[in-house]
Amino acid sequence: MEAKIIEKNDENLLQIADYFNRGLVGAIVTDTIYGLSAIVNEETKERIFEIKNRQKGKNFIELMTLNDLKNSSLDVPEVLFDVYPESLTAILSDKSGGTKAIRVPKDEYMLKLLELTGPLFSTSANISGEKSLLNFFDIYDTFKSSLDFIVKSDDVREALASTMIDMSKKPYRIIRQGSFDASSLI
Repeated sequence: MEAKIIEKNDENLLQIADYFNRGLVGAIVTDTIYGLSAIVNEETKERIFEIKNRQKGKNFIELMTLNDLKNSSLDVPEVLFDVYPESLTAILSDKSGGTKAIRVPKDEYMLKLLELTGPLFSTSANISGEKSLLNFFDIYDTFKSSLDFIVKSDDVREALASTMIDMSKKPYRIIRQGSFDASSLI
């Protein structure tokens, strides 16, 4: 079956949320670049691993609202509440002993979507080990037979992924420099 193409617009927001809430896997532009996304659960996580041909063991970024972050089991440094929403991914300690990479995206459309779905996995739109795909046509050509849907959008704002900072222990350290300058946080 071929991936359904959905235009990114307000009229389709509820349909996109429904697809995610039903456990489907899609590609959508976040606040930075296109990502492969799905509702956060083990089944969709396994499916994304298969689609990307990615070795298991590496977790995916979780996109969430500020409210979801405040109500999470994560140990969140107060400074993040002053920074978010932003194209910054923070690795945070979970009270269960693990860590999670989270981001509150700086994109109104994504925040509206997250209000309807709850947290979503997000990972670069590429086959593991290859460069990130930055436009709809490349994503469609690569993933049309493995994704359930692709949200078509021309508004890829940046060709950079989010900046990633490890805040699970001090001193904090920048793991990946992306579109946000996190130097004031370390």
